Amino acid sequence: MDKIQINGGRKLAGEVFISGAKNAALPLIAASILVDGTCEFTNVPDLIDIHSIRLLLEDLGARCTFDNHVMTVDGSGIHKIEAEYDLVRKMRASILVLGPLVARFGHAKVSLPGGCAIGARPVNMHLTGLEALGAKIDIYHGYIEARAEKLTGSEIYFDTPTVTGTENLMMAAVLAKGKTVLRNAAREPEIVCLADALSRMGAKISGAGSAIITIEGVPHLSPAQVTVIPDRIETGTFMVSAAATRGNVLIKGCDPHHIGGVINKLKASGAEVEIYDDRIRVKGVEHVRSVDITTLPYPGFPTDMQAQFMALMCIADSTSIIHESIFENRFIHANELMRMGADIMLSRANIAKVKGVAELQAAPVMASDLRASASLVIAGLIAKGTTLISRVYHMDRGYEAIEEKFCALGADMQRIR
Repeated sequence: MDKIQINGGRKLAGEVFISGAKNAALPLIAASILVDGTCEFTNVPDLIDIHSIRLLLEDLGARCTFDNHVMTVDGSGIHKIEAEYDLVRKMRASILVLGPLVARFGHAKVSLPGGCAIGARPVNMHLTGLEALGAKIDIYHGYIEARAEKLTGSEIYFDTPTVTGTENLMMAAVLAKGKTVLRNAAREPEIVCLADALSRMGAKISGAGSAIITIEGVPHLSPAQVTVIPDRIETGTFMVSAAATRGNVLIKGCDPHHIGGVINKLKASGAEVEIYDDRIRVKGVEHVRSVDITTLPYPGFPTDMQAQFMALMCIADSTSIIHESIFENRFIHANELMRMGADIMLSRANIAKVKGVAELQAAPVMASDLRASASLVIAGLIAKGTTLISRVYHMDRGYEAIEEKFCALGADMQRIR
């Protein structure tokens, strides 16, 4: 099993180019199920999760190619409506095929999904939404089965904003009869990217990026070419890494509008942040100021950046309070940071009290999920000595060529197989 070895203590400097967003690419690829023809997606990151959804679509009967960050999906040959456990268990985003399958074929059978162990992420809002559209839902032997002769538009209210739930129901509604209104919808940039893509295919969608999305059903969709937006979480990870190492990094090919919450908190910590149209320069400072954060749905501070920011706060000048309000089990990385000398106190209320220390110490640590792995990389870059991170397959799910990118910025980092 691969490990990452980091010899810490080096300031990052130079330029890094941001890859396409995994969390935007996955629903786009799932949306190709809706089309009887070939869709092309550019700027697709070369990641394990991308290959997983490709294998899933190929098992359904689609013909896919993936080369040089371009994926084509020909959905004309899809003949199977069952997404099997062995293909779904590795990636929670596999649930995104449920809406498109039942919308196009009137029948879908999808295994309950797996993914990172960061807390309960129930799919009940996906299912109640599909029921509101007229689908009959059964759950048995670990599978969700949805049937509907023809989905019909409806008003759907989400108890809390859900990204995959909004995406799934938006894809289901584009072929439904009549109008669907999604209220308290997620507002993330990935939602807007999917809505734009579906509109290119012929869907009628308005309001994406706001809490109310309206979809007018159409009889069919047509093939389209779509470009995946930059990965805002990779952007934020390199921003925090530059600040944590007291470096000077120009992050290119990003969208600063998508990462405002992180920019504001980094500025509050003392880092110098220069913002341009499609790039951000971050210059770290010697004395990092402690900053409190609370994770919130977009446009608030992203839960996917909480672990990375905690690593930065470990070397801040005072005490910071980090409140994780999205997932109830997303402080697993804190115990690994404490192995490296961090002073962190956890409470049952999903609050971490982080008291800054003068320096972190290298230690063998283990990644528990995708973003936790990124926080341990940042800690390893800060720490004196050699840090060895195991279970980095989590990181490979969401960061493309991460060791090559960090090494190009001057990090002493290598993969050990």
